[in-house]
Amino acid sequence: MSAFKLVVAATLVMALVRPSLATEADMYGPGASDQPTAAAMVADALVARPLYAAATAIGAAVFVVTLPFSAIGGNVKEASQELVTGPAQGLLTRCLGCRQPVPAAHIERPVE
Repeated sequence: MSAFKLVVAATLVMALVRPSLATEADMYGPGASDQPTAAAMVADALVARPLYAAATAIGAAVFVVTLPFSAIGGNVKEASQELVTGPAQGLLTRCLGCRQPVPAAHIERPVE
């Protein structure tokens, strides 16, 4: 299956899934349930995570190709944040079905 067909199929699936999620939020109010539903988990696992993985890989390739220009312009940090770190956080730091990344865990260190 070509990459174009895969992207079109993923877009169509998201177009079908997102309205149902919006209806659910409207029925119960914004923030009524912070727990992801089974439908959100399935959509996340089958659609969002592969898209985030593809965005991370493509962003990393674009970042490497444009690195000399970013270095000349002095915005290497911003370019890496937008092209690599952002999609990677969406891929790796969200729980399955969650819309927001998991906040960084506070690690308590013993007092010496």
